[in-house]
Amino acid sequence: MAFASYLIKRAGFTAITLFLVTLITFGLTNILPGNVALLILGPNANEVSIAQMEAQLGLNQPLYIQYVDWIVGLAQGDMGTSLRYNVPVAEEIAVRLPRSLLLAVSATVISVALSIPLGVLAAVKKNTVTDLTASMLAFIGLSLPIFLWGLVFIYLFALSQGGLPTRGYVSPMVDPVEAVRHLILPATAMGVALTAYIMRMTRSSMIDELSEDYIEFARSKGLSERAVVLRHALKNAAIPVITVIAFQFSYAFGGIVVLEQVFSWPGIGRLTLTAIENRDIPLLQGCILVIALIYMISNFLADTLYGYFDPRIRYGGSD
Repeated sequence: MAFASYLIKRAGFTAITLFLVTLITFGLTNILPGNVALLILGPNANEVSIAQMEAQLGLNQPLYIQYVDWIVGLAQGDMGTSLRYNVPVAEEIAVRLPRSLLLAVSATVISVALSIPLGVLAAVKKNTVTDLTASMLAFIGLSLPIFLWGLVFIYLFALSQGGLPTRGYVSPMVDPVEAVRHLILPATAMGVALTAYIMRMTRSSMIDELSEDYIEFARSKGLSERAVVLRHALKNAAIPVITVIAFQFSYAFGGIVVLEQVFSWPGIGRLTLTAIENRDIPLLQGCILVIALIYMISNFLADTLYGYFDPRIRYGGSD
């Protein structure tokens, strides 16, 4: 009951956060310079046609009425129509979002595969050359932005060595081999950038767990060091790491906006930049809302997993 109560509270908090995100998104996108009606009609439009277009779009209404109309539309699955593409925003996002999810999930898998072994190794070899080397690599990873990693990987594995494409996207449903080839560079670049955070948290958590009394008890029972580290210490150390992984997945979606531009990856990040460049307000609002929703879902799942895997946590219950 305590855990269920916690989940209900977290869901309520997520709903409130989503409401605030819609409020901020609507407010910020409506103070951008320019006139949407003028952008639709062109620079030669007269005042009468502009006024008619504003009335048609509801732009002559007070902002709070426009906001309510927008929220009602969102509740019905209507995000508006893109001014640039002249298609429903929801349809355009539905096409682009799976591509970004593929990139973000692939990058997260790569980062986990790299960071957890490095973090465990650094903790086991604490204060040695191995630990120092892993920590230095993590520091470098923290210092370089995602897009710079993208440029580095383009130079090292495409321009210098050749063989891997640096631009574009191929659907796995069309050509799985080419899809993987196009995915390798952007996913690896993002995965390496995300590795540092997860590696540092893994190292810190493992060091804490390896100093606990139950670890010495496990060793005294004759368990091998491998079993002690992997079966006992890593299992408990993974609890905070799960949260960091979820946060990094959210961070990946923030970095996608720039990285997709670097690799010409036609996902929601590049779509957001297109919306900004063309002042496509409905499309920009939809993109921001979806990216924010990914953040909130990731964090909610992280909290859920944290509570599920840690039996020591009690969420407001008496049991």
